This record gives sequence, structure tokens and C-alpha cells, in this order.
Amino acid sequence: MTVERLEPCTPEPGTFAVDGRDGRVGRVMGRVGPYVQLRPPGGGAEWDCPPDAVHPASPGLVLRARVTEINREGQLPR
Repeated sequence: MTVERLEPCTPEPGTFAVDGRDGRVGRVMGRVGPYVQLRPPGGGAEWDCPPDAVHPASPGLVLRARVTEINREGQLPR
């Protein structure tokens, strides 16, 4: 029996994903070199994640992340 390795699936930019190494949730910003760049909900510094460690976020995590972003937007001065 042979096992085929599948190419890691990279979520689309703008969607939320989980860094499987530590469980952090971030918005996919794109790719830089071999890495997927994620940004925390509500802003902050992006971090690099190997593509094989990136997993799509569950609906519950997406909802929590979107609420964080909306709350952050409401606190910024206009």
C-alpha cells in the first residue's frame, strides 16, 4: 500500500485560519515565500506559518474572530 502526500491546502486571503502549531486564529493575509501570513483578529503584527500547519477555522472560531474585529473597530477614534 502506498500513501500519497497531498499538497497542503492554503485558505484564501481574507478568510480565517488556525495555526496548528499553537492554536492561534488569524486572518490569512497572503503568502510570503513558503509561508502563509496570518494576522490576529482586530489587528496586530502578522506572523508566518508553514502551509502544512495552517487549517481552516471552524465556524465558531470565525464568529469569535469577527466579533473581536467589530469590537475593535468600534473603539477606534474617528
